Amino acid sequence: MGRPKIGAVSYLNTKPLVAGLKDHRDLEVIFDLPSRLADRLSTRDFDVALIPVVEAVCSPEYVIVSDACIACRGPVWSVKLMSRVPAQEIKTLALDEGSRTSRALARVFLDKKFGVSPKCHSLAIDDDWRATSADAALIIGDRAMKATDENFPYVWDLGEAWNEWSGQPFVFAVWAAWADSDLDRLDRVLSESRDFGLNSIESISRTYSGEYALQEQECIQYLREYLYFHLGVDEKAGMDRFFRHASELQLIPQSYQLQFHDCQTA
Repeated sequence: MGRPKIGAVSYLNTKPLVAGLKDHRDLEVIFDLPSRLADRLSTRDFDVALIPVVEAVCSPEYVIVSDACIACRGPVWSVKLMSRVPAQEIKTLALDEGSRTSRALARVFLDKKFGVSPKCHSLAIDDDWRATSADAALIIGDRAMKATDENFPYVWDLGEAWNEWSGQPFVFAVWAAWADSDLDRLDRVLSESRDFGLNSIESISRTYSGEYALQEQECIQYLREYLYFHLGVDEKAGMDRFFRHASELQLIPQSYQLQFHDCQTA
């Protein structure tokens, strides 16, 4: 299949998934933001990309190609809803542009848990979320990990909020490709890379903790305790529930379909 191009996310939470890919000289790994990866996969810039899970059901031509994913079974630490007012009073919401799944999760959570449907606008990656005029802001990734501000006293870790409300895990991103792509062996390569990464958490944390302004032990805790990297039966059930709610809010197509290629969920 030539030299496949693999699009990956340029966040700390992706490091265990791609740790084993550097030894595959026959692969080209390119890093970008989750939402941009989805856009580039749609134009076939990539053969496979780690995309927000909502994107995997927005095209009937996409298939999930690995049991490796980014998920959580409780608090996730890096996806937070920060608010100036109680949830029931949120009328405007600034949504971090970095991940469409987290944007949809925030809206599903507020609608289903509190019956709130605020007016939303995008928050650029480079914008200071504290300067937003909105009642609340969704922030994700590295800038969410230690986000605090006395003007935003109401804080929800959306991984924890989803788990407490639904009783199920939440899946943020999956490896996806076009169904007509030559996907020979990529499912195995991606799973093996994940397994290698999970056995290398200490070295990953030593390498990247400074880059993300975290202590080494904080990196280890984040990658081991907050995140879950296996797409199993429980994760799939959580995805199904999320998709159902998201489709009701017209955040994804109502006729969504989830497809898998040569990967088993267990």
